[in-house]
Amino acid sequence: MDIVGWTLVVLLFVIGMAGTVYPVLPGAVAIYLAFFVYGWFFSFGEFDIFFWILQTIIFIVLFIADYAVSAWGVKRFGGTKASVWGSTIGLIAGPFVIPAFGLIIGPFAGAVIGEMLTGASFEKSLKVGWGSLVGLFTSVVVKIILQSVMIVLFILWLVF
Repeated sequence: MDIVGWTLVVLLFVIGMAGTVYPVLPGAVAIYLAFFVYGWFFSFGEFDIFFWILQTIIFIVLFIADYAVSAWGVKRFGGTKASVWGSTIGLIAGPFVIPAFGLIIGPFAGAVIGEMLTGASFEKSLKVGWGSLVGLFTSVVVKIILQSVMIVLFILWLVF
């Protein structure tokens, strides 16, 4: 059973990290769930209240930062709520519509279309689309860092 437990924990960590770049996967949720899987297979004894508070804070910050950083990129480049919504829709739908490049084209096109629907010029809409990509890439970096911190804290808690 130890092999099954560790396999599930590692698999959830991999899914979590893959979720940083592929929004359909439950990134932070998978990593958080790995802690419970470990507890169910082995023991919750290694994790004190400080561990759970720290991990939960990081988990919540991840969700807030994910949306806030992406929206920041669009807004920083002059986008409106319509372009934020368009970018978000493009981020979710893009990988399904254009499997190989949809993760990049989707948010960009969504932001451009959203901004053009508000009556903005094509040039401004392109600028906002670029902002959506800046926000997306910044968000990915933030998620990679925070999710890596979650995993490292888990390992440190087990070792020490």
